Amino acid sequence: MSTQIHTSAIVDEGAEIGDGSRIWHFTHVCSGAKIGRNVSLGQGVYVGNRVVIGNNCKIQNNVSLYDDVVLEDDVFCGPSMVFTNVYNPRAHIERKHEYRQTLVRQGATLGANCTLVCGVTIGRFAFIGAGAVVNEDVPDFALMVGVPARQIGWMSEYGERLDLPLAGEATTTCPYTSQTYRLSNNTLTRTES
Repeated sequence: MSTQIHTSAIVDEGAEIGDGSRIWHFTHVCSGAKIGRNVSLGQGVYVGNRVVIGNNCKIQNNVSLYDDVVLEDDVFCGPSMVFTNVYNPRAHIERKHEYRQTLVRQGATLGANCTLVCGVTIGRFAFIGAGAVVNEDVPDFALMVGVPARQIGWMSEYGERLDLPLAGEATTTCPYTSQTYRLSNNTLTRTES
């Protein structure tokens, strides 16, 4: 498999791009970026120097990944969602030494137009609803919506809402995959079948 780069895209010398990745119209990848295999960068995407994107990620149109954003494998970034890297920006004050890392763990979905305030970690297979504003860490498998984002449920690895309470002790299965999930001590885990 070869990498596909549209003629209108700018990929600075030194950027690492994995095999099978696709870079679409008017995208800019800076020289220090590290992009995994089979990644899709949609139209108008920007990838900063100190950005790491894992394998099989899908970055939809008009997303900017600024320095110190890290995406693990299989992350979905919806159209026009926002990452920040300075907590309290001012145009007249230089704060590049204050960047905060944002970590998005494996399999998470970041819905269209959501915003991640820098310094948060999004858990494995979490699902951030469209337009939500996340300003705190998000647990694995959590379904988050609103401004500020609040948890309203749990999601399976497959991306389906699970029939579980927010807290307590419970077990359920994904209706599509039959994988079993156990809620204990406010933490959701998938059990091995």
